[in-house]
Amino acid sequence: MAAAQLRGSGPAARTRVVLAEVSGRRQRAGGARTELTQQTRVGETLIRGLVRAQLALALQLSAVVLVGLGGLPWLFAIAPSVGRMTVLGVNLPWLLLAVLSFPFLVAVGWTYVRLAERNEQDFTDLVQRPER
Repeated sequence: MAAAQLRGSGPAARTRVVLAEVSGRRQRAGGARTELTQQTRVGETLIRGLVRAQLALALQLSAVVLVGLGGLPWLFAIAPSVGRMTVLGVNLPWLLLAVLSFPFLVAVGWTYVRLAERNEQDFTDLVQRPER
């Protein structure tokens, strides 16, 4: 009794736990993972979102390759003097298309793999995130 008087309050309030609330939490705990395994509409939507993100990434990087390599012939047509330049005895168009295009394509490929893995990791984090 002395401790209750020192704190200045009465007995602690009791919390009532109802079994329906506890079982409802347990069923929702699976969340997105359950939706995926049961192949529900929500799970299909999650998968469709991942596929769309991967497709958008592929299209964006394809555009980069198209502009980067496909734009070179346009550059040489618009500015013929650039097409006639030589670097170390090699014509610039040959140097750009035959030598420098490969590191460019490797860099684009590396970027695609890194960003695609990030999309997949974000998807995995979304699926494994605990429900609130």
